Amino acid sequence: MSKSRPFSIHLLKPNFDGTNSLKSNHKLLPVDGKDLPPGSSVFVLDAPSSLPWWRSYLGITAELRQARKGALLFVPIQDRCFALTFGLVYHNLSDDSIEHDFGLRVTLNCVDPKELRSTDTVDPGAARRKRTQMPMGADLTFFDFDRDSSVVKSITGKVSAKYEELFRHVTGASSLSISLDCSAKELGGRCAQLLELYNSEVYKTTFPDLQNIMPVRDAGVINQLNAALVSAVREGDDSLYLVIPEIVDYSSGVHYVAFTGEGPSLLYEDVFFGTYIEYLIKNAKDRTSLSLDDLKRQGVDLCDDDEVRKKHYSVYRCLMFETKFGIEEQTYHLLEGKWYRVEDSYVQRLKSKLDPLCVDLGMPPYSHDNEGAYNKAVAIADKSFICLDLADISPDGQSQIEPCDLYRVEGGAGLLYHVKRSTVSAQLSHLFNQGTNAFEILRIESASRGKLGDLIVKVAGQNNPLFPEAPLSSRAFGVRFVIVTHKSPTKKSDNLPLFSRISLNRTVKLFELMNAECLYGFVSDVSPKKVAKPRSRKKKPEAAPSGTESSAEPLVVD
Repeated sequence: MSKSRPFSIHLLKPNFDGTNSLKSNHKLLPVDGKDLPPGSSVFVLDAPSSLPWWRSYLGITAELRQARKGALLFVPIQDRCFALTFGLVYHNLSDDSIEHDFGLRVTLNCVDPKELRSTDTVDPGAARRKRTQMPMGADLTFFDFDRDSSVVKSITGKVSAKYEELFRHVTGASSLSISLDCSAKELGGRCAQLLELYNSEVYKTTFPDLQNIMPVRDAGVINQLNAALVSAVREGDDSLYLVIPEIVDYSSGVHYVAFTGEGPSLLYEDVFFGTYIEYLIKNAKDRTSLSLDDLKRQGVDLCDDDEVRKKHYSVYRCLMFETKFGIEEQTYHLLEGKWYRVEDSYVQRLKSKLDPLCVDLGMPPYSHDNEGAYNKAVAIADKSFICLDLADISPDGQSQIEPCDLYRVEGGAGLLYHVKRSTVSAQLSHLFNQGTNAFEILRIESASRGKLGDLIVKVAGQNNPLFPEAPLSSRAFGVRFVIVTHKSPTKKSDNLPLFSRISLNRTVKLFELMNAECLYGFVSDVSPKKVAKPRSRKKKPEAAPSGTESSAEPLVVD
């Protein structure tokens, strides 16, 4: 029995292998290997050693050098091909060549559902990622997984007894991380077993809570969905968003975003679809001629303060898009370069629940520079409102909690209006969370109700008949979410991205449990659309002499 060794394994998409799955600028060299599976090929990274940057920084005189080495093994199995990576060489594989659900799907099909140790999930509505770990094996319910609003991206656990002879523990995301005790020649047989696991649908029985959102595998459907995506990008569809497609280690100094593929880019603190379009315009790229290949070739880079590139993703993988397709008008969602079909009955349940809660809030159109100016203008024009934007009702010693943007009393209840100029999923999720947190603190904390009462007296005046004390003493509050948009209010919940509808539905259920009314409505936005501001570029230092310390590739031009 050979020694057990760790492996990181990718499955390539159909028609990809060692001849066409590597990026065009890769620095790997083909080499010969002995006792490998039939038809295999090996590429290695043999970068020369260099001095680490911290050597001179710390004043170390000893001759310290570091070198990057690695290898990629391509193993053909049936009509597919696997890529096994050794060392930090996985980034040489093109995004477009990889089955990004391979590791997760294999894991779901072989892991013991009661022996999970860690999960990574993404809430597409808020573009929020979360890693949850348990000290001992547990089932999915212990990981605070919301089947209606979250997508599982990675799972770690112990495999079921059926597969213990193959491997004992498994982590699956885009790639599969396992330990194997086989020789190099036996890797072909192991990969064949993994391909069988990938094609299995056992997970539909063992993890039924994952069925509301399912990956699309039909190549014909994917081609038509990609065509719809390209059309939407060309037209600047309001349902398009750019997000970073994985958990980012901000401790590594990542603070800025830049684009590549069409020329030099400014640095931005946030990633927006509008910023991407601005980048195309600055580099004289006509977006009406964009193709799917362009979206996969163009990139989104994460950079640090010194404009050094830390991470790179294709624009295609960063796009988030929702569309309806087919005779039955099924809902499809693009996330991280993968298409998902959303169960139609679930979409219809959301619509029948949310549409009746969409009301005309009687608010004036929005034509202001920011939300704060709008809130003040509403309170000035309509004396039944007072503006509490940026106020604080948090108990002593806690972080600031804003009660609402606007407040009024109606039917004996204090109505808390929360205003957001956006239909971007992440922004709306923040809005719904803000409304829920403020309501809960007012219901629970008498000190917070006291602070709200003091704010009302300060803003509206003592004994103002429009703002009686009754709602505070009876804790009778209601919530109104005011969404400022260029979209038509007649579309009701269809104005919201799918995962914003899911988030709102979850919020509504919470208010129902608390026996409180929660309504939402749209306000017409007649102001110009916002544009992200770039960070001013640093002056580039002189080029360092050959052989001096360096870290990563500086992002100066495309």
